[in-house]
Order: sequence, then structure tokens, then C-alpha cells
Amino acid sequence: MTGELTRDGTLRELATGNGVLRYHEAGGGPPLVLLHGSGPGVSGWQNYRGVLAALAEHHRCLVLEFPGFGVSDPAKGHPMMTAAAAVLQLLDGLGLQSADVIGNSMGGIVALNVAAAHPRRVGKLVTIGGVGLTLFSASPAEGINLLMEFAANPTRERLVEWLHSMVYDRALVTEELIEERWALATAADSLATARAMYSRETFLARQAAMADSDQPPYWAMLHKVSAPTLLTWGRDDRVSPLDSVLVPMRTMPNAEVHVFPRCGHWTMLEQRDAFVATVLAFLARKA
Repeated sequence: MTGELTRDGTLRELATGNGVLRYHEAGGGPPLVLLHGSGPGVSGWQNYRGVLAALAEHHRCLVLEFPGFGVSDPAKGHPMMTAAAAVLQLLDGLGLQSADVIGNSMGGIVALNVAAAHPRRVGKLVTIGGVGLTLFSASPAEGINLLMEFAANPTRERLVEWLHSMVYDRALVTEELIEERWALATAADSLATARAMYSRETFLARQAAMADSDQPPYWAMLHKVSAPTLLTWGRDDRVSPLDSVLVPMRTMPNAEVHVFPRCGHWTMLEQRDAFVATVLAFLARKA
């Protein structure tokens, strides 16, 4: 590839029955869908811009912007549920029968749910932290507690505290990153999504609903994910601690794990070169 990839230069739109989905497209080759995480001011472009050019040397990269996070049109319903539907709408709208998928944190959970329910739509799967079940560490973890505090009182200071919990090296939390995240985090759609997903009341209500429900949690259904899966993790993750990987590692039939040292929740940022090399090798390997 030649030339620098830019946000506006890669931005595309796809009209659906639930509004306009926006995504970024770069590169050529086998399709690779990239799904972003959650949190204040998040976007697909922010999550993956640092690795997009390298991945696009080998794949047609499609970075989806989930509804409810201020880029794609909002959709009715819980952001986790509308996100899974958006993945299928993207594939259908672009005429793709299947694609490899990378999912960061919440995006990984969305990808696992799609792979379990629609196994023919997902080829290989890479997750970045965030999936599984905390077994030994405190729950909710530090980063989730800070998300709850931001949802209750969305101040710039609380945003910075949360951003610091996401990384091993605080130098990555630059003023530019803070201002960028703050601008999107305070948009009406983003604030509504933060409250819907991370208010303490929502968290407690979700726990009570799970206890009374006959519907199994997603992590109890991971044995249904047949896609070859690479579970990547930061050893020093304070949002989804490393012990969370044990359940998916053991129950998913075709899962393997790669742990990056000196790394928090964002492996694609803090261990960028190692992450890219590991992921490209996994995607290129014959299943």
C-alpha cells in the first residue's frame, strides 16, 4: 500500500433498515472485520488506526463503528445486542458470506456471540482481552469500577482516571488522546450508551437478571464457537484481568492464547509490533 491512511479517507457508509452504518475500509485480500471495544469516547478508528496499515497489507480491512457510540446512526436496544446485528448487516450489505474477525474487549464478546450463532459467517477469530469470566481477581475489576464512576458523573478527570487503568504505560495517555476521547465521550449518544452499559444500577440489575434467568451467559456457550480463535491478552490488564482467559481457553475447542508482557487492556496499542506479527501469522496459518 502507498500513502497514509486517514480517518476521512477510509470512511464509508452503508445504509440499512436501522439507519446508516459507518465503517473504515483499507487494503485488499481476504476480508477482515475489526470490532471496537466500549468505554467513553471509543470508536473503531481510535482502536485500530495504529495497526490498520499493517493489517491492510494483507487483508481487506473493515473497521465497523457500532451503533450508539457517536459515529454510526444510533439503533434501538442495548448496545451489545445492536452491535451483533450490525456485524451481520455489514457482512450482508457488502455481499460477504464470511470474514475473519478481530474483536477488542466488547467487540470480542460480540464476535464470539456471532461465531456461536452463525458459525459459517466467521472464519478465524482474534480477541483482545475482555472475554471470559473473572475467576480469582476482584469483580468488578478496577477499570470497570472507574467506568461506573464516569457513567455516574462524566467529568474529564474521571475519564483520565479510566484511561490510565487501560494501559501499563501511562505515557500512552497523551493530551491529544484525552481531548479526542473527551469530545466523543460527551456527545449525547455516547453518554446515553455509557449509562446504559456501565451505570452501577445497570450492573446490579444485570447481575440480578442473570441470576433469575434461564438464559445462559455468553461465556457458558463458548464451547459452541468452532472457529479457530486466538485469544490475546495483556499480562497487566486491569479491566479484564488475565485469569478471565481460563474459561474460554479451556472450553473453546480451537482456541489458543498469547499473553503480552508489560501490557494493559490495549494489546494492539501497547504491544503494537508484536501484536501485528502474532495476528498476521495466525490468520495466515492454514486451519
